[in-house]
Amino acid sequence: MRIAIVGSGGVGGYFGGRLAAAGVDVAFVARGAHLEAMRARGLRITSPKGDLHLPRVIAESDPAAIGPVDIVFFAVKLYDTDSALALLPPLIRPDTIVIGFQNGVETVETLTRAVGAEHTAGGVSYVSAVIAEPGVIRHTAMDHLLFGKPDGSRSPQLEALLEACRPAGFQSTLSADITVEIWTKFVRLSVFSGMTAVTRAPIGVIVNDPELLEMLKAAVRETLAVAHAKGVAVAGTIDEDVATAYKGLPPQAKASMLEDLERGRRIELPWLSGAVARIGREVGVPTPIHAFIATVLRPYVNGTLG
Repeated sequence: MRIAIVGSGGVGGYFGGRLAAAGVDVAFVARGAHLEAMRARGLRITSPKGDLHLPRVIAESDPAAIGPVDIVFFAVKLYDTDSALALLPPLIRPDTIVIGFQNGVETVETLTRAVGAEHTAGGVSYVSAVIAEPGVIRHTAMDHLLFGKPDGSRSPQLEALLEACRPAGFQSTLSADITVEIWTKFVRLSVFSGMTAVTRAPIGVIVNDPELLEMLKAAVRETLAVAHAKGVAVAGTIDEDVATAYKGLPPQAKASMLEDLERGRRIELPWLSGAVARIGREVGVPTPIHAFIATVLRPYVNGTLG
């Protein structure tokens, strides 16, 4: 099996690195200093599960140098989606599957328009990982990949990917209802990202403050109401489930949006709390907490003020 990682940051770099270490043929599409570091020194992963160093990895800026593959992980930041879509054609042959491992809830539609339904699958990643420095991925918590065709079918390529993931040291699931999984992740992540970013604090600060914890659960209920209004059957108990799950995370865990905010980088706010507020307006669901988060963080959408 050949896998191409388009977007070699926290998600693509971490899971791609674990798969490569397990012997899978993985090629990374990257750019800038991160690309040069991987070419010169390989890829390092620091993790509570044990550090990993791949001294040699395939890393290219031009996907034509990689050629057609079985699976593409589409894991770029949401604001880079349009430019990254242009990288896909050289990687695709008639049976290639492109899996969208992005935040938000609109990636499947975007990929379907770009490469066709026959090449598109949905994906969900639960992981706290960022580029700590060029060529180095810092993993803090969680590592679970879910993927599946929107129609629930079990394609041979996705079955093969599931088998390739088993020895790679992370949890993997081939889902029969990836749409519900995507929205469930969106309910969780929109709140995790929004609350840690707006407070400038890791999750431990939030779950240990009763008022902030109640605000977090209320924000979960807002996104849940939006999902239900869209006809997506996300479990109704998710507010308590999320609170319990976040209490179990390492207290220093941060969303990647907070990591980006702290580094003065662009943030995915329009596709997270901003999207909750936008879709909420479309379906007639009030979302005051997400609207507040989207409003107060808007000056930082394109990076540090100034």
